[in-house]
Amino acid sequence: MKKHLISPQGFAKLKSEWEELKYRERPQMLQQVQDAAAEGDRSENAAYTYGRMRIREIDQRLRQLDRLLDGAIIQDSPKETGEVIFGSKVTVKDSAGKEFVYAFVGTAEIDPLKGLISLQSPIGKALQNKKVGDKATVNTPGGQRILTITDITTYE
Repeated sequence: MKKHLISPQGFAKLKSEWEELKYRERPQMLQQVQDAAAEGDRSENAAYTYGRMRIREIDQRLRQLDRLLDGAIIQDSPKETGEVIFGSKVTVKDSAGKEFVYAFVGTAEIDPLKGLISLQSPIGKALQNKKVGDKATVNTPGGQRILTITDITTYE
């Protein structure tokens, strides 16, 4: 089992999803499949076919969540260290003056559209252990970007 860091918020979110699938959605789908099967000919029964497919998807996601939850090492938010580390929320400006905010979380909870990234990402690697005022060069598909750290807080 692969161990990985996760924030308390990320762990709670994954656990909530697991419980929703296990105790609400899967039993509902099982009931729908049983009801559809009772109607007779299964070969042309769309509700039966869809239900079985959805149960397989749910079971696959439950197995994935089991692995993520079992291997999770919950890392509480760090004390203010003044450096970019796991659990930091960092505000940066690029050379055009555009501001971005990133929170450094575990790989199981990343969501780049919400600014949740890991320290293993290119931006994370470039910013790790840097302090306010430091500059970091990030290699992106669009070329190099220079980011200046303007604030570091704790991700909550």
